[in-house]
Amino acid sequence: MTELGIGIGWRPEIADAVEELPGVDWVEVVAENVCAGHLPDSLARLRARGVTVVPHGVSLGLGGADRPDPERLAALAEKAEALGAPLVTEHIAFVRAGGPLTASPRLEAGHLLPVPRTRDALDVLCENVRIAQESLPVPLALENIAALFSWPGEELSEGRFLAELVERTGVRLLIDVANLHTNHRNRGEDPARALAELPVEAIAYVHVAGGVERDGVWHDTHAHPVPPPVLDILADLAGRVAPPGVLLERDDHFPPAAELAAELTAIRATVTTARRRPAPAAAPHDRLASRHGVGAAALRAGRALAGGDPLLIGAGARVSGGLMPAGARPAAGTRTAPGAAPAPAPREGGAAPAAPESTVPVPAGDEARQRVGVGQVAVLSALVAGTPVPEGFDVRRMRVQSRALAGKRASVVARVAPELPEILGAGFRPAFLAYARTRPMPGSYRRDALDFVESLLLEERPERRELTRWWRERTDSRPAGLAGRVARAARLVFGGR
Repeated sequence: MTELGIGIGWRPEIADAVEELPGVDWVEVVAENVCAGHLPDSLARLRARGVTVVPHGVSLGLGGADRPDPERLAALAEKAEALGAPLVTEHIAFVRAGGPLTASPRLEAGHLLPVPRTRDALDVLCENVRIAQESLPVPLALENIAALFSWPGEELSEGRFLAELVERTGVRLLIDVANLHTNHRNRGEDPARALAELPVEAIAYVHVAGGVERDGVWHDTHAHPVPPPVLDILADLAGRVAPPGVLLERDDHFPPAAELAAELTAIRATVTTARRRPAPAAAPHDRLASRHGVGAAALRAGRALAGGDPLLIGAGARVSGGLMPAGARPAAGTRTAPGAAPAPAPREGGAAPAAPESTVPVPAGDEARQRVGVGQVAVLSALVAGTPVPEGFDVRRMRVQSRALAGKRASVVARVAPELPEILGAGFRPAFLAYARTRPMPGSYRRDALDFVESLLLEERPERRELTRWWRERTDSRPAGLAGRVARAARLVFGGR
């Protein structure tokens, strides 16, 4: 497949600008923001001009303990076909936790959270990737994410984790150099070491984005200009391998088109001027395989290591590491999941986390999934339900992450339901953050907006009449009377719906 070139993330707010920007070879669209049967006119015009469109998913949660949701996979596959995409991309992350596997309430993060770099988590991720590969009509590439916190007891570096993932599944990589910078700032990880360890020949394309320092940590906001250190990491990567594509991400605080064009020009110049490092003088096949931890599965996937040429996009995406081996880890209950801790009672209104060692019967081969799931429930419950931070985690960083999740929820709800900030004025954000402290996110932001307004209707507020009208227009029902409101409040307090 031909190279993608230089691209930009398509967003409705900058759709007109993207169409007019010079030198845009391709675009990426958030998969969950488009409908396969009704593509935005701007995307249709770009496709008609021959511009490649790649769907970028954010909700599969391939790093979660559960197997991928077949309906989400089918929706992603449908969008890939509707867009005529050469590949689809997702993230190495978990976005939800809980459920039958851990006998705990289901929790949604509404955000990409890091998986522990452990053998258990790698086993789970590899099987989930195989399931996704078999369900998608085009190759899959996975992105490294930015993180505000680290898991205790990690067994692999980021580069080694990615290298083994590629070796066992043949999946391609979407390397976000801004995320490497974020992890350098927040977790002390060396971007150069990560690039040296990962199989750069497996890169499908590269993300570039900006961020900002706040609360003593670096936030990957996608709402600020690309800083020089991120371009330096891009130059390091481009000096090791010619990336098939590089894409600028911008999700908020969109600048004028001229500023976007200037950033694209800087990205192109960085890639063009980066000098490729000389190939190893002897036995390049063996030395590269040793350097990247690449074994037979990756070589069968089509990596041209001996010649040093980058793979075509998607080569070997159907190669699989197979099912997780049953019995490859100690039996459930003999090994504690990273982050697992005795489950304390939640704060009022919060969902109760799972016990660290579930007594639910675990199907053969799912012991690793249960251990990973227990740790993820403990972490997510601390972040969104107000339970104590599990042992071994940086409490301050976890609190920063918790505030960031609540702030993101408030911002998205304000966009999904723009009438609410108008009704509540300056009181919208404080009221929503107070609600979010004890109410984990439901399945969607629209449901979150409805639940938020229901919680306000339990109070005697001056905006009650306007809130009632808003709520009735969207539910086609009458708000509960006093007795119903009391019953509803009791269900919310005790974690029910």
